[in-house]
Amino acid sequence: MNYLAHLFLSCDADEHIVGNFIADSIRTKDLLGFSKGIISGIDLHKSIDIFTDTHPTISQSNRRLHKYHGKYSPIIIDIWFDHLLTRHWDKYSDESLRDFADRMYVILEKNIGLMPPKMQTNLPKMNADDWLINYSNLDGMRRTFERFKHRLSRPELLKDVIENLNRLDMELETDFLLFFPQLIKHIQAKHH
Repeated sequence: MNYLAHLFLSCDADEHIVGNFIADSIRTKDLLGFSKGIISGIDLHKSIDIFTDTHPTISQSNRRLHKYHGKYSPIIIDIWFDHLLTRHWDKYSDESLRDFADRMYVILEKNIGLMPPKMQTNLPKMNADDWLINYSNLDGMRRTFERFKHRLSRPELLKDVIENLNRLDMELETDFLLFFPQLIKHIQAKHH
């Protein structure tokens, strides 16, 4: 799961949302400076990642994509599942995607001082380019993968990523619709 799903799965406490958002940028030794709420959000993020990374449906999705994108398949699936979440947003939320995104941007901006330097740099770009909404359309997904490509040791493995995802769309959507309710149930049982 990528930014949208992680934020969606956070409880409504601001610190929880911030902790979930910054979790990938925090090392264990850095935890001492954070409140219980932020640490709880970081723990939630890790719980989402562990459940996702070990789920048989996600393994199946990764296998579907592996022949095209090799070792980057799991990351591509994480990003694409955010796209699929936007497609099925109304099944999971009474709040519009636009209202949710705007609320998240406000909470994150308000707490930018708590974030590591890398996240403080990325957050204004995220807001300005409306990353959470951009998951909802293919042009936005192309831009997301372009940003991602620059961080890779083998960017050529992202060649034709949108075309390949579209080719597998029906299977991946089926995987998402099977997996995501199970993830919600797992998180609600463990963290709410």
